[in-house]
Amino acid sequence: MANGSRQAVWEFFGAELKRRREEAGLTQVELGARVFVSGGYIGQFEQAIRKPQLDVAQRIDEVLQTDGIFERLCRKLIDDPRYADYFAHVVELERLATKICEFAPTAVPGLLQTAGYVRAVTIAMNPFASDEYIEDKVSGRLERQRILEDATRPVYWVVLHENVLRVPVGGPRVMAEQLGHILRLARARTILLQVLPYTAGAYPAMTGDLRLMEFEDAPPTAYTEAVYSGTLLDDPAVVKRVYGAYDLMRAAALSPEASLALIESAAEDNRRCASTT
Repeated sequence: MANGSRQAVWEFFGAELKRRREEAGLTQVELGARVFVSGGYIGQFEQAIRKPQLDVAQRIDEVLQTDGIFERLCRKLIDDPRYADYFAHVVELERLATKICEFAPTAVPGLLQTAGYVRAVTIAMNPFASDEYIEDKVSGRLERQRILEDATRPVYWVVLHENVLRVPVGGPRVMAEQLGHILRLARARTILLQVLPYTAGAYPAMTGDLRLMEFEDAPPTAYTEAVYSGTLLDDPAVVKRVYGAYDLMRAAALSPEASLALIESAAEDNRRCASTT
């Protein structure tokens, strides 16, 4: 994981810790006494100067009754082998987000992928991988998607480039299933979806995936991804520019209704192709 991305996660940890501590009506000294560290240490955790040990994070969860959030940040997700090291920290932020805006230029976003699509992508990137490795990737991806099933799910607004609809990942049968899944989520109003068509021409952020996340009591963040790398951005000026780029793509995209019609057409093309093979 890049140092900048790791630091951004710990800064989020610190901001969340401060918020939860203040909600509990505790000073840094009082919380420190309850988790067996000094108040100065708590202050350093909140400023992301010092990183807590796992047992300290667990005690913080117990005292603040935070349902394991800080333990997960320290261990379960940041070091989860099912996720690439540059992305693992984003998974926890995803679960805390109240709104996620995403632009996908080449592939279906992970939150929308079917098991067949995940397998096809994983095998393409790891042609010598074991079945166990592939199924671990599938289970990790599907587990992430539970946030869209929850009653408190975040607002999820995704813009897909038309490339995503046209590349037959896994073959026409897998692709037809994948596009059908996206259509069901959109028609159920679980997600808001638009397609950026080829006719839009050049667009901002042409270098890779883009994701914006908003939180109830923490500043928004932006995450960009390229080949085997990802960067979490939290500088307010940079995040503002990324929001501007996303807004421009959203403005150039088809309406939600026209987008669904285009996806349905692509799904039908794949269904016809699958029926003849």
